[in-house]
Amino acid sequence: MRGRVVAATLRRTRARGLSIFEALVEDASGSIRTLFFNQPYLRRLLVPGREVILYGEATPARAGRRGLVLAGPLGQEDPGAGEAIHTGRLVPIYPRLPGLSTRAIRRLVHGMLAALPEALPDPLPPGLAAARGFPPRRAALAGAHFPPPATDPDALMAGRSPALRRLIFEEFFFLQLGFALARRESEARRRPGAPVRVDDAIRERLRAALPFRLTGAQRRVLKEIASDLMSQRPMNRLLQGDVGCGETVVALVAALLVVENGQQAAFMAPTEILAEQHHRSFARILQGKGYPVGLLTSAVSGAARRQVLQGLASGAIPILVGTHALIEEEVLFRALRLAVIDEQHRFGVAQRARLRAKGALPDVLVMTATPIPRTLALTVYGDLDLSVIDEMPPGRRPVKTVLRGEESRRAVYAFLRAQVAAGRQVYVVYPLVEETERKEVKAAVAMAETLRRDVFPDLGVGLLHGRLRAVEKEAVMGDFAAGRTPILVATTVIEVGIDVPNATVMVVEQADRFGLSQLHQLRGRVGRGAHESYCVLLAGETATEEARRRLEVMCATQDGFEIARRDLEIRGPGEFLGTRQSGLGDLRVGDILRDHEILEDARRQAFALAATLRTEPERRDLARHLGGRWSGRLGLIQVG
Repeated sequence: MRGRVVAATLRRTRARGLSIFEALVEDASGSIRTLFFNQPYLRRLLVPGREVILYGEATPARAGRRGLVLAGPLGQEDPGAGEAIHTGRLVPIYPRLPGLSTRAIRRLVHGMLAALPEALPDPLPPGLAAARGFPPRRAALAGAHFPPPATDPDALMAGRSPALRRLIFEEFFFLQLGFALARRESEARRRPGAPVRVDDAIRERLRAALPFRLTGAQRRVLKEIASDLMSQRPMNRLLQGDVGCGETVVALVAALLVVENGQQAAFMAPTEILAEQHHRSFARILQGKGYPVGLLTSAVSGAARRQVLQGLASGAIPILVGTHALIEEEVLFRALRLAVIDEQHRFGVAQRARLRAKGALPDVLVMTATPIPRTLALTVYGDLDLSVIDEMPPGRRPVKTVLRGEESRRAVYAFLRAQVAAGRQVYVVYPLVEETERKEVKAAVAMAETLRRDVFPDLGVGLLHGRLRAVEKEAVMGDFAAGRTPILVATTVIEVGIDVPNATVMVVEQADRFGLSQLHQLRGRVGRGAHESYCVLLAGETATEEARRRLEVMCATQDGFEIARRDLEIRGPGEFLGTRQSGLGDLRVGDILRDHEILEDARRQAFALAATLRTEPERRDLARHLGGRWSGRLGLIQVG
């Protein structure tokens, strides 16, 4: 409020060292009592007759007194001290920093803005800002922090004020320009040696190697990949699709194209289980076809490891599947041409770069079965070409998904018993309920023991988690895949790469603790055979409202792309992929969902500019601005 002090008094209380300064302030609407605790110096400032601006929380007076009270700590501002920055206007609210209140930060920011020169250099190319009605850069900075009186509050909160639109565009423009320059640099490089050759004889051998026909979407994407392989420029492509869409088969055919040209391909998977699953699948598909497939993980040791390393170096093993063991220094390829990185968001930047360094400018195909909305893909993978498999293979049945509470547990167990009696198999997945893997394993072990002893004593219950030795994991999965174990209790190690067509039920314990993409991956482990399949999400009464929204999305749709869009809305981009991997924590004003139109516009302009750069000074000027703002984020470029 803005008013005039009409009376003021300072009094001591019985509590030692406590004083209360009270001032009565009035305006045209009436008066209000204001209380300040342990601020006796205010008696020299808030004297009767002085005009003041005060803000705080007004509460009804107590102890039988009438009227309202503003109780401290309160903020006050002198209306005669120049521009008001704390009251009487749209006020910026900053997160607190150690030792600095939002009020102190506001004062510092205001002072720094005032110290800026009237005309700031504009990093945007000439004409871009004016064509979009953007204010000059200094006015945009000032208007974003301290909007002028005529600013529409709703437009400001929606990021649609002229000042914010300019800053959002500028942020997206330089991020996309970094991608565009990296793409241009990549396209300018030429790989030594001949491009991959694809003729009718090779096509016929590949068709004969596959025991099934590819879908239309798989053929379309494979044509895009083959076009890259046949070019002199190294491929840098992101392949994404829904769970079960068959992207791994597409990558395998791409690897066979390379092998047919006398070169090698490597598949790097994030877990031993997934790597072993790929190796088994490839070996089964290619059995007797003349395409040896090697496996290299931390569990492969001794003579077996030496044999794999020798086969790679000599070229006798043309296709290698493995984990991060592929990037160890002693692993040498004779002629690595294609590097496939599966579930790529699970790997760090340095790991992906080290795999690429195993060859002479190899083609890189990064894959994910976690669908990514287009705006997120443009922001995170803007330097990659994008291929999308948007069609499911025939025979994939929708999975009926239900949400159940703890009160339904007995009914759920009865349903599981009925499924096993019908010859089907069941997954029971336990979440990461604590901060460490050890606690996760302990919870899964306890659940398996409970099911064995108290619920299904007459049925086989297996246990799979990440801390088992490789030979133990292989034995557990072998028993489950062969049907000898009807119920498998597991941690999230089965999230990707497990393919048991006879498994028809996925029970997710404490489902509210999972993210949407993880739940969708887990659900994708069932529905792979000819039988009706089910996903049961068990959630307790303590589930948050946000968690229940996630679970309701799972029950409402099977579409992984729609689930990804909803997940992005609920959690935001940083949580969706992890800010450490994606770099999205660097976005300061832009919001890829809210500002998708600005993102698309900025991308078009950035790529158009990158295509027209002719002189080195032009590149240097842009590189300086990019280096100051996006040096960390752009370190991801060129390593997939």
